[in-house]
Amino acid sequence: MASTTLGNLKKGPAWAAIPTELQQAAGLVILLIVMWGLWRATLRTVYVTVDGVSESVYTHRRTVGALLLDLGLTLRQNDRVSVAIDGPVAHNMTIDVARTPTYRLLVDGRDFTVTSWGRTAQDIFTDAGVAVDPYDQAAFNGEPYALQQALPAPKVTMPKRTYAYGYGWGVMHTEQMQLHLYRAMTIQVNDGGLPFTIRTTAQTVGEALRQAKITLYLGDIVRPSLGNAVNAGLRISIARSTPVSLRADGQYVKTRTQAATVADALTAMDIGLSGLDQVVPPPETELTDDMEIAITRVREDIEVEEDIVPYETVFVPDRALAIDAQQMVNPGAEGITRRRSRVRYEDGQETARTLEDTWVAQEPAQRIIAYGQKIEPQTAVVDGQQITYWRKVRMLATSYSAGTAGVSPDAANYGRTYTGETMRHGIVAVDPQVIPLRTQVFVPDYGLGDALDMGSAIRARRIDLGFDDTNLQLWNRWVDVYLLWPPPPEYQITWVLPNWPLPPR
Repeated sequence: MASTTLGNLKKGPAWAAIPTELQQAAGLVILLIVMWGLWRATLRTVYVTVDGVSESVYTHRRTVGALLLDLGLTLRQNDRVSVAIDGPVAHNMTIDVARTPTYRLLVDGRDFTVTSWGRTAQDIFTDAGVAVDPYDQAAFNGEPYALQQALPAPKVTMPKRTYAYGYGWGVMHTEQMQLHLYRAMTIQVNDGGLPFTIRTTAQTVGEALRQAKITLYLGDIVRPSLGNAVNAGLRISIARSTPVSLRADGQYVKTRTQAATVADALTAMDIGLSGLDQVVPPPETELTDDMEIAITRVREDIEVEEDIVPYETVFVPDRALAIDAQQMVNPGAEGITRRRSRVRYEDGQETARTLEDTWVAQEPAQRIIAYGQKIEPQTAVVDGQQITYWRKVRMLATSYSAGTAGVSPDAANYGRTYTGETMRHGIVAVDPQVIPLRTQVFVPDYGLGDALDMGSAIRARRIDLGFDDTNLQLWNRWVDVYLLWPPPPEYQITWVLPNWPLPPR
């Protein structure tokens, strides 16, 4: 189309009017545009991936090798390409390039690099021509790794994409991988009299024994110490402890000891013996593995026990002392009998008791109380009346009548008192041991009363006040009961009155 147009233009008068130099320049530009279009139309698109980084590439190169050179990829001997290097380049072709990893090796004082596809430290050292002992230890980037342990892939970082970024594989940063080989040393071990050798890369005695899977127990002695540095030709001695168990003071403990006898083991464990303590087996017994030592704590105490014999209380009359008054003559004393025993304890439990002596430490003594027998007439004004009495007793007063006495109206003795009197106001029921029958009494708020009745519930300091059924008043309170003059014969008098029921405080 450009040639046709140019031809038409040359034939027209307008073209003839253009200077010759301009005609030549325009023709050259048109030619360049046509050539550039032809070059662009013949480009091939190729997808190239290098170490996992992919880019789209446009090329006129006919072979893969020439293309990779254009991309700045210089292949080393062990690098891997997914297609043949001398093969042709095709449109939309995919090319995968894997460059061999590079390792920095520190071996036997040498520092050098090597490329290798090895997956383990053993593989890489073999590729580098380094002889490795099975007991040697490798370190990858400062971390211990077993010789046959798979190594991690290198860490790759990519910078932020910019205008002048270029191809990704040209700016990618791959972490440097470093392998350090620690040579194993031979050391001698004497384990409880059993000699053998071990090879180790450990820095200390403790690490060397742990790598060799030699178990140490509490009480074992290692020379030189576990923190001592390892060097070639080192000799290690292990003095094994004896496993024993101890049962003492309520506890059961398993431990290990360097002691030779039971006594030495107890001393090493700060276990003391005293007095009658028993040890099984005996202290002089030589220790054997898994021996059980039992300690029984034994002590003997002297105990004194007392048997108390209560004293008797004796009342004696005193005619110079007013009735109902009491005076202590002798306070009395309890009798004491003592027993001395020897008591044996094993682990805190009593196992034996032996009586050694018995004696009377104190004889019992009677308590003597004098009670008054002096009776004199006394006067008082009660309820507005002056009365003369010989005794005043604090008593619990209740009330009753014929209908509340608990006797059936059909009974022959209904409404009759113990003395045969007809029930009425002024008759009181009493305990004859306290107030003799037919004694005349005066009760405040009740008046005169004749002790002509008694009952099964009326005992000691109780008095039951009689009423007619028509005027019954309910009583239940403590009152002072006056026993009116004259007193009864002495044989009817209870000089020491019972103290029941007890009046409220």
